[in-house]
Amino acid sequence: MKRLTATLLLATTLLAGPSVASADGLNIVFTHHSSASNTFWQAVKKGFDDACGKVEAKCNMIFTQTEGSVEQQLANMRAALAAKPDVLLTSIVDNKAFDDVIKEARDAGVLVIAVNVDDTEGAKGNARQAFVGQGFKPAGYSLGKAISESFPKEGPIKVLVGISAPGQNWSESRGAGVMQFLEEYKAAHPDRQVSWERIDSGTDLAITSDRVGAYLNAHPDTTAYFDTGFWCAGVARSLQDRGVAPGKVLLGGFDLVPEVLQQMQKGYVQALVDQQPYMQGFMPVMEAYLNKKVGLAPSDIDTGQGIVRSDQADAIMTLSSQGLR
Repeated sequence: MKRLTATLLLATTLLAGPSVASADGLNIVFTHHSSASNTFWQAVKKGFDDACGKVEAKCNMIFTQTEGSVEQQLANMRAALAAKPDVLLTSIVDNKAFDDVIKEARDAGVLVIAVNVDDTEGAKGNARQAFVGQGFKPAGYSLGKAISESFPKEGPIKVLVGISAPGQNWSESRGAGVMQFLEEYKAAHPDRQVSWERIDSGTDLAITSDRVGAYLNAHPDTTAYFDTGFWCAGVARSLQDRGVAPGKVLLGGFDLVPEVLQQMQKGYVQALVDQQPYMQGFMPVMEAYLNKKVGLAPSDIDTGQGIVRSDQADAIMTLSSQGLR
């Protein structure tokens, strides 16, 4: 807690005014699993760039060409480490793929912080030194609970859970959290028919729209659709194009990108979970700075699972379009 408090205090100071000290040539590389077209990751990049500017560090964020490509991320990571950076920030979307290269980085004296996605076993599963990001399963559970408040009072509850990236830690864990809530909801309502299915929903708005749209056409009695990312915005578009009224199918997902906030403003999306992408980019740089300047070990930072509803959408849209939420 002391380390986290120190990090937050330093970040607050740096945000409030000009850089207080340079990082003396600190070289930070940030590899992850997303392409440059991913709106969420542009917000992470803004936080990363702003923090690097504050401490005058040399920084580079490397995107994949293909959204979600573990192979491309691994190749990018190896290439970046060949240049001998001081710090590696990276998402760990696969429990095995990055173990060896991160261990090699640690052995070479590189500070390694997982960002956005962690090994499902945390420090036990990977040699990274800290994690800055969301607790995915609790966040999925919170989303399930939030959407359930709008479930109809009578009749069956039929839910579709979209696993945006099957096999990747963040998507599977969020989906597991949603389904854990549904298990508990079913047990608490023995007089109701409560059922759910999972689907490979994809990480592209058009693909998710097509896959989930086809399911909803075949199952018009579906009560709610949960997405493990922001691609429920594509489902909302599909419902609107078909003339389905807002709220007929309840929609929930993650991340406050403009595309999904627009659908929330229209009434098609009932709840979103905010994991604060700007913070995910900014705070690991601060931890790297503290490590270099005063020798503090990096600490885990939970960037939250705040539930956002439609009455907050207008205010958040401005910040989201600026890359701050």
